[in-house]
Amino acid sequence: MEHAFPCGNPALDFVGTLRARRNEEPAEMLGSPRSLDAWFRESGVTGTDPASTAADLAGAIAVREAIYALVAARLVGHEYDPGALTLLNEAAAQPDAVPQLSRTGRQVRATAGQALSTVARAAVTILGGPDADLLKECGRPECTQVYLDHSRGSRREWCAMATCGNKMKAAAYRARQRGNPPLTPSRQS
Repeated sequence: MEHAFPCGNPALDFVGTLRARRNEEPAEMLGSPRSLDAWFRESGVTGTDPASTAADLAGAIAVREAIYALVAARLVGHEYDPGALTLLNEAAAQPDAVPQLSRTGRQVRATAGQALSTVARAAVTILGGPDADLLKECGRPECTQVYLDHSRGSRREWCAMATCGNKMKAAAYRARQRGNPPLTPSRQS
């Protein structure tokens, strides 16, 4: 697999295709139409590559950034950017991917626009529903992945234990061994 899916939600995992947003040079995981096709297929939004074009890639990146802008605004309690809101709603208004049943099981074939609409609709569902209160951004400073915190007491601090959680726990252990208590993500500024 070319892409990672730590959130289990297509909209939030799609936002994660630009990694380390706060770094001077973030890591772009959607560098070509082929990588966009791979993301749609690997995420399960489609079962086959939708044959994305350069224009599809540009549109997908614009929608991804609109979703992130809306999530970021929600996290800090700011008003939504009207341009981001319009872009997301326009993408969500397009026909989405439609699953079909065949003799071999469930199949989803879609154009890039249909696949992007499916992602946009997932973002609308999160941001417009009760799950919006569960949105968090990963507490590891180098990570900017957003996720839904379904943990008891809303105490989850990392997007995924296997990646960021392990790194933060290892760093905390090393700091304790040196006699320096680490700052937890909730105590960092």
